[in-house]
Amino acid sequence: MMNKKEEPRLRHEFKYHISYFQYKILQKKLATVLKLDSHAGPDGRYHVRSLYFDDFKNTAFAEKMSGVSRRKKYRIRIYNYSDDFIKFERKTKLNQYIFKESVKLTREDADRIIAGDVTFLANSKNHLLKTFYLESRQSLLRPVVLVDYYREAYVYPIGNVRITFDIGLHTSFGTVSLFNPRTVTMSVSEQQGVILEVKFDDLLPLHIRGLFPKTIQPRSAIGKFTICRVIKNTPLQIKTNDT
Repeated sequence: MMNKKEEPRLRHEFKYHISYFQYKILQKKLATVLKLDSHAGPDGRYHVRSLYFDDFKNTAFAEKMSGVSRRKKYRIRIYNYSDDFIKFERKTKLNQYIFKESVKLTREDADRIIAGDVTFLANSKNHLLKTFYLESRQSLLRPVVLVDYYREAYVYPIGNVRITFDIGLHTSFGTVSLFNPRTVTMSVSEQQGVILEVKFDDLLPLHIRGLFPKTIQPRSAIGKFTICRVIKNTPLQIKTNDT
């Protein structure tokens, strides 16, 4: 059974590429003010794997690279290599704002969508899935890239603040096998870097904003989806996930 979609919420989302040294300093500061995400494991992190879709024209990729102010992309996301909780999402960019629409999938339905069988979505009562079906039929949406990383997340209730460190970014090498923990992936960088994301609703509280040094700049316009689509053509390091 698929759940009803979540109501979209307009959010700010700032991204930065930082060094591991910058991450360790900022991590200590955030830990004194914000709470660690409740889904974190013993090491404070959890694994995220997303399978992104694009059409036959690679519109989502091209619009991102061109900086189109209104754009969207679809993905299926799982956590810790498990199919216990599978999310189907559409992430939409509206000028300076981001909002996400999400619905839970069963493993069977996720497998069918990944395999290209979307006919069963034609009569879906969920608006997001029905829209995906229509766009799939019109533009031939298909899975294009697998994105893997570990996330360390901190939260603060006022302003719905969520600050995340994404570490160890990897992408698939010629496969879109979402649920296989041993899927072969490759690192997107020879150096250990971290992607910092700062997300909030209306305003970022001043005492949290003050934790970020001026050296963490400029903001990055390139996301993990784009990085991994580019890097697939220039493999650096092949790795098999054994956990």
